[in-house]
Amino acid sequence: MDRHPDLFETLRQAQRFGFFGDRAIDEAVAHAEQYVTVIGDRSGRLLDLGSGGGLPGLVVADARPDLEIVLLDRRQKRTDFLERAVRRLGFEQVSVACRDADEVVREVADGVDSGFDIVTARGFGPPEFTLRTAAGCVRPGGCIVISEPPTGDRWPAELLDELHLSPTRTGTVIRFDAP
Repeated sequence: MDRHPDLFETLRQAQRFGFFGDRAIDEAVAHAEQYVTVIGDRSGRLLDLGSGGGLPGLVVADARPDLEIVLLDRRQKRTDFLERAVRRLGFEQVSVACRDADEVVREVADGVDSGFDIVTARGFGPPEFTLRTAAGCVRPGGCIVISEPPTGDRWPAELLDELHLSPTRTGTVIRFDAP
């Protein structure tokens, strides 16, 4: 996959600022590329919940310039970094929002925002909270892609039934298709 020449350095800066762990950047990018694979040829608007230092959002933006992407984080320090990163990388299709995800969920529920075709999350919060938040932001027929631990099943059937989501695990990410 061709990448922007400054993507790795941008992610290294985010790591130095403590926006994500000390995993090797090439491994972190390889993990984020799984999101790109699972998203496939879906189009439209993408919301990256808790974008932090830009994983997976910046990697997805680099691979998919056709998507309209919103990087969402509630911490000003992180969104300031992301705004500079987006400018540096020239990602014109990407915007950054310093807001709480609950505000976005309310706007989608109230019809103020039409919702997103794709919602991604990596390290956003506890599993049920992450899935409920993402489900509140995704449009009917959209999908949610969340990072998964190497083993285990953390998605109770009752929760999936309640949210009307069907999961498909691929590598270390899982995609939930909304009805």
